[in-house]
Amino acid sequence: MLNKIIKRGNKKVPKSDASDFGIVPSGNRSSGSVSTSNVVVNHASRGTGVGVGMPSNSVTQQQQQQTVIIAATVPAPGAIEALPLLKDVPMSDRQSLVLRKLQVCCYQFNFVDTMKMVKEKEIKRQTLVELVDCVQSGGVKISESNQEEMVKMIGVNIFRCLPPASHENTGSENVEPEEEEQYLEPSWPHLQLVYELLLRYIVSSNTDTKVAKRFIDHSFVLKLLDLFESEDPRERDYLKTILHRIYGKFMVHRPFIRKVINNIFYRFIYETERHSGIGELLEILGSIINGFALPMKEEHKLFLVRVLIPLHKPKPIGMYHQQLSYCIVQFVEKDHKLSDTVIRGLLKYWPVTNCQKEVLFIGELEEVLEATQAAEFQRCMVPMFRQIAHCLNSPHFQVAERALFLWNNEHIVGLIAQNRNVILPIIFEALEKNIRSHWNQAVHGLTVNVRKMFLEMDADLFEDCQKQYAEKAAQATELEKQRELRWQRLADAAGQGG
Repeated sequence: MLNKIIKRGNKKVPKSDASDFGIVPSGNRSSGSVSTSNVVVNHASRGTGVGVGMPSNSVTQQQQQQTVIIAATVPAPGAIEALPLLKDVPMSDRQSLVLRKLQVCCYQFNFVDTMKMVKEKEIKRQTLVELVDCVQSGGVKISESNQEEMVKMIGVNIFRCLPPASHENTGSENVEPEEEEQYLEPSWPHLQLVYELLLRYIVSSNTDTKVAKRFIDHSFVLKLLDLFESEDPRERDYLKTILHRIYGKFMVHRPFIRKVINNIFYRFIYETERHSGIGELLEILGSIINGFALPMKEEHKLFLVRVLIPLHKPKPIGMYHQQLSYCIVQFVEKDHKLSDTVIRGLLKYWPVTNCQKEVLFIGELEEVLEATQAAEFQRCMVPMFRQIAHCLNSPHFQVAERALFLWNNEHIVGLIAQNRNVILPIIFEALEKNIRSHWNQAVHGLTVNVRKMFLEMDADLFEDCQKQYAEKAAQATELEKQRELRWQRLADAAGQGG
């Protein structure tokens, strides 16, 4: 009896019954088509969506008037016909024609099969081109109701299930993100025009922010940020530009956008270490940080400590390090007192076995030091130059070479010269080891130049360090002799006992 009840509960709803309740079976995800002909795409700021196929007595007359059929549909062959151009109809008919064109643009096509429904695809493309031109030129002022339907149409096209990531398809979790093949969206010929329409709508001087923020609300922005997971770099580039424009135009969304980006970063750092759009999000943040007012808010400083610095931890840092480094340097240039925090953060996450990552860190350290003042430099110079000394002796020649290039920077050399009494004793041994035993000739030559620079800075200090190094080397030699002697005595005692 129990098994019968369970089976009855798991029984699929027939298609005819499903449509009575406004339920539509999901389409083929790989083809990009979603069969939702009986669904009204409602905006999050409105109430619950009302299905077109629902009984009329289930909604009020007012709700019926507000509901407009803007939904993703899969057209039958020949179902789409070309509409007249907006410039060819009287002014009184243009708003209704705009709505009809928006409905045409909601049709979804299978772009995997390039020979299927070619005419219908071209009609939609031409309609999108005309709408983009209409918004960009301002030739036809779109009514508020049509603006809302346009944003809905845009959502129908761009808010979709993204295909599985490359490593999910292959099941190879150990593949480096940099080595994964790029996925290109098959429907990009239409998708690009939809993104262009959204961008032109946001930047248009005819767009009233007070009106537009009713449609481009928190729900819309959240879905937009979710799309940064797309593996198609063309799509992420559009999303970056659009989100940046939204941040600039809709001040009410600014705290929300920063909060959601924070959450994306937290999940990337501490959970997945996989996200396609980290570089683009950091690029947006670089521009935002550049506009921070002084004195800097505590919220922004916490963002640096809790998000940007820990972003140095994930393995795929090479994919976004350039943008991350720019954000970090922006903070230091805004507030010089933050350089100590940043440098100590870099030392905390300094790579141990990844040489390419270590080269990136040294490059970023140089950029931070260029914006560092003497007082902050003195606070962190001891642990910093201990790490630099370790890099100088790295058997990987690129790491050692990149560390030695720090002495080519005049600002850094000036800071070192002011604090040579502390710095030279820390790195002197590393310099001597390189000259005596490093295998790479380029590293050997650069080390000689740095050693000569210190000698010219302060000959007395250099001589003192040399004496200390000689004494330390003599002590080490003596300790080694004593160790060998003890082992020899143990060996002799063992031989006599046998």
